[in-house]
Amino acid sequence: MPKILVVDDEQDITETLSFMLKAKGYDVITGNDGEVGLKLAKEEMPDLIILDVMMPKINGYKIARLLKYDAKYKHIPIIMVTARGQDTDKQIGEETGADVYITKPFEFEEVLDTVNKYLEA
Repeated sequence: MPKILVVDDEQDITETLSFMLKAKGYDVITGNDGEVGLKLAKEEMPDLIILDVMMPKINGYKIARLLKYDAKYKHIPIIMVTARGQDTDKQIGEETGADVYITKPFEFEEVLDTVNKYLEA
């Protein structure tokens, strides 16, 4: 069963994504700030990470960069979800290693479709 790490400081988003992903048969672990998210990514070695950008302690861009530039973790797909929808934000997300950049508010189906695309590949 694929393991997904969801990191977002908005508890309602974390809980909703976790519920929906578990309903689809995924194993889900969650973190509520960047520091916890980075620690979980390294300890749990998830198959995919859903990552908010604006979080306490360490932002999503920095987490993505730290993971994507480390040979041990660079294979893990990262889906960034964020309220920051400017083209420059998307460009930064891509430069730091995000595989997909989804802006809030998002449709949960869009996130599920993206997760399925990466985990079935």
